[in-house]
Amino acid sequence: FPSPCHPAAPPEHIKEPLAYMRKAQGSWEKRILKSLNSMSTELNIPLAQKRPVNEQKELLNKWNEMGTDEPDLSLFRPVYAPKDFLEVLMNLRNPNYENGEQPSFRNHLGLIQVPLKVKDIPELKEDFSELGLNIGQLGIDDSAQVPPEFFENEHVRVGQKVLAEQDSAAAQQYVRQGCPTALRADLWALILNISNQPEDILYYEQLKSNVIQHDLLVDSLIYKDVKLTASNDDYYFVFEDYLYQVLLCFSRDTSVLEHFTYSSATPPKSYIQGKLGMEEYAVFYPPNGVIPFHGFSMYVAPLCFLYHEPSKLYQIFREMYVRFFFRLHSISSHPSGIVSLCLLFETLLQTHLPQLFYHLREIGAQPLRIAFKWMVRAFSGYLATDQLLLLWDRILGYNSLEILAVLAAAVFAFRAVNLMEVTSLAAAEAVLADLSTLKVMPLLQIFLFATVT
Repeated sequence: FPSPCHPAAPPEHIKEPLAYMRKAQGSWEKRILKSLNSMSTELNIPLAQKRPVNEQKELLNKWNEMGTDEPDLSLFRPVYAPKDFLEVLMNLRNPNYENGEQPSFRNHLGLIQVPLKVKDIPELKEDFSELGLNIGQLGIDDSAQVPPEFFENEHVRVGQKVLAEQDSAAAQQYVRQGCPTALRADLWALILNISNQPEDILYYEQLKSNVIQHDLLVDSLIYKDVKLTASNDDYYFVFEDYLYQVLLCFSRDTSVLEHFTYSSATPPKSYIQGKLGMEEYAVFYPPNGVIPFHGFSMYVAPLCFLYHEPSKLYQIFREMYVRFFFRLHSISSHPSGIVSLCLLFETLLQTHLPQLFYHLREIGAQPLRIAFKWMVRAFSGYLATDQLLLLWDRILGYNSLEILAVLAAAVFAFRAVNLMEVTSLAAAEAVLADLSTLKVMPLLQIFLFATVT
């Protein structure tokens, strides 16, 4: 939920209190729109058009095997990639903040140069106290005091009780120690208040018929993104059809627009042909107000392991998006926003691994250049799926994305010895190229609770 504001605060302050952040987000949106519009003009493809009847029938017939369809997407390019977004964040400055060229003790040596308050290790320890070394966790194999199978059996028993009670708050508290695989789908649905009632299924069917009737330019961007990311992923390529279904329906879902009341972003508008600038002819485009970027489909892919019914998978993803994921690609000062996460990551490294941070900075391998793509995708596509789901348990449990920055710093700490020997950005990237063997929970615990502060 959005944090409570002063009753007299103007609506834009509820979206984002800092004027320079609002301005930066506004100009970033203009850039994205320009990219989308120029693609529409260059390729001579309208932003939206009704599908001919024979095309509608064809799409309906192959709805469950859209992956077999091979439209020519060579001319389409992602509207932007995470590295383009990072360049924008690196140029953010607070105009009220005197920051001369002379380096001072106040200067942050990282790429993010905005003065936001981020937590230090003692505060993070307090916030994430349930990750403590003496507390049982799923995802840790060698806790000596309690045999893991004993903790697991007891944890499963408690989880079943929480589900029987249907208590959302208890479920949220419970998943802070990790979800047993068999209970995860039901516990997440309980936390996100998703029940998949007949009206929800009907709503999903309506979105599906919107997809079948109308062809949007963003559909091709979604196809292209799935082909470039999930289809090439050993874990997720089997879910290609699910991804198309969920993402195409998502782009038509106007209920997603509600999250713009507490997001710093504003949904883009399009005007009916020949009526440019006339507000009564303006429509949001795409209808959900969200233009997908390179890697967007990876927000859905891990959920396909848990939910096999398209309407339920759809609702879970939509709720995850409007609670969490939108913060990873919009510019804001929110503690879970991507700017704060970048700053938290850089501050943790600078404070706890100053030699490593300085070494990487000197060789032109700023750590954030490597970690940014992990955080923007909430580590989806980088970690093994079982580890990723343990991480997402904690995002839901703590209702915060800060754990992404902590994990990114922990990965650097874990590979610090090798990283101290590299002499270029390419070499540093090579050391961190494969995260699929990492165990998330031990990394987080050691970084938070075994680091000398």
